[in-house]
Amino acid sequence: MTRTLFLLSAVLLWAVPAAAQQPAAKGKPAKPVAKSAAMTADTTHPKTDSSKSSDPDRAVTGGGVFPAGWSVRTDRNAATTNVKFGPMGDGLHVTLGPAAIFYRASDKVNGPFHALATFTQTKAPMHPEGYGLFMGGKALDGEGQQYLYFLVRGDGTYLVKRRDGANTTTLQTWTASPAVHKADSAGQATNLLEIDRKSDPSKVVFKVNGQPVWTTDAKTVDPTGIVGLRVNHNLDVHVKGFAIHQ
Repeated sequence: MTRTLFLLSAVLLWAVPAAAQQPAAKGKPAKPVAKSAAMTADTTHPKTDSSKSSDPDRAVTGGGVFPAGWSVRTDRNAATTNVKFGPMGDGLHVTLGPAAIFYRASDKVNGPFHALATFTQTKAPMHPEGYGLFMGGKALDGEGQQYLYFLVRGDGTYLVKRRDGANTTTLQTWTASPAVHKADSAGQATNLLEIDRKSDPSKVVFKVNGQPVWTTDAKTVDPTGIVGLRVNHNLDVHVKGFAIHQ
């Protein structure tokens, strides 16, 4: 028995080094493990704006010519050739291209005022875009432009923001309100917008279809300056009854 175990041990001691000296078996190299979608996908969704390639400013036929006395300032200084603005029927009609403001130097206020206009969105945009009024316009043709704007859009929401040069500050994010008429199945909606600092000069009241939706102390904003219109990109909007009462 002892002799048998000795012989078996000797065989094993010889076999192991011999096996180690054999060349490795050839075969195809292993493929790298593919990363899953969860590993490679960008899971963040940063806010985008209307300049993104998924919804570019559209070309507009007949743009670039505006009524006497009116000025047009586009966002990011986009070409005004894709901005069509002028009288139509009982009001003014805007067809865009790039987002823009529309104003007259004569529409400047230095004290209490009440501004209003009725906007009709005539076509459905690719996604909801805003239209409305602005106030407190200063240096509108320069890099230091300033104004506060009040918009509604077809999903039944409203917004208040302030622009200082290239920067904007949100005072009231897009907020749903029953006062805002939503767009119908054809993408059409009509909304009366008002900015009222006349009823109570210490307050600025923003109204939609006669209903106050946002109010601020006049001391927290600068309501003096030019009052005008703002329409965001790729919209087709008819404006009636634009007026400023001081």
